[in-house]
Amino acid sequence: MLAKELARLREESGMSLAQLGEETTYDRAYLHKLETGARVGSPEVIAALGAVYGAAGEHLSMLWVLAREDAFADKYKRFMQLEAKATVRYEYAVGTIPGLLQTEGYAREVLQAAHPKDDNDLSEQVAARLGRQDLLRGDDPPHFRAVLDESVLRREAQDPKEWAAQLEHLVAVSGLPNVTIQVLPFSAGLHGLVGTSLTILWLPDGSAVAYTEDARSGELFEGAADVEDLRLSYDLLRDLALSPRESVAFIKTLMEDGRSCAPDQT
Repeated sequence: MLAKELARLREESGMSLAQLGEETTYDRAYLHKLETGARVGSPEVIAALGAVYGAAGEHLSMLWVLAREDAFADKYKRFMQLEAKATVRYEYAVGTIPGLLQTEGYAREVLQAAHPKDDNDLSEQVAARLGRQDLLRGDDPPHFRAVLDESVLRREAQDPKEWAAQLEHLVAVSGLPNVTIQVLPFSAGLHGLVGTSLTILWLPDGSAVAYTEDARSGELFEGAADVEDLRLSYDLLRDLALSPRESVAFIKTLMEDGRSCAPDQT
């Protein structure tokens, strides 16, 4: 609906994609993807188009919200289908510990923050998330490399015991032969993926897909050029991270700091 409305409004305006690009400062190829439904777009581009089309702007914003929700659900469903087939998985986490590495208590707190409808709904979500972790321990598990931004490890769970258990779990899982965990320290500075979580999946046929996500939306990339750009960003970021051994030592230091700050029970 959003794509059709964008195409209709431009046709009625009599503008070409090139002219619309000049009016909005967005590339004509990108605008074409919006009109064909290949991309959902961002709030900024929708606002720019709304300014060009005048009274239709509010209607476009409403359609964009609906389109974003549908696209997120569909793309995430597609991502999960590909996830089950992947032979290699690289992940960069900026908000929370990746789902494949979460304990039950930590997962429950993360999902609770999203305000599930009821306790049954929450329990189902937790069970589903933990069930996905079987990917790491199957007969032929994928190689999994997770780069955790230091902010992830500084944002503790509310329950100190659950947080301690989560850190212990990270150390334990790092010992699996197919799992590598690295920490990207604050001292690494700015990089190309600031604020964006990224997962790259390599599939049995040699192809790869990438999935980026922030707090409000997600985007699945299957085009070779897009995936290659994101892979390069990941490689550069990984080069800035602590080594696997240094990363485990960093996590253990956080565990010791937590124990030293715990109230005396004697």
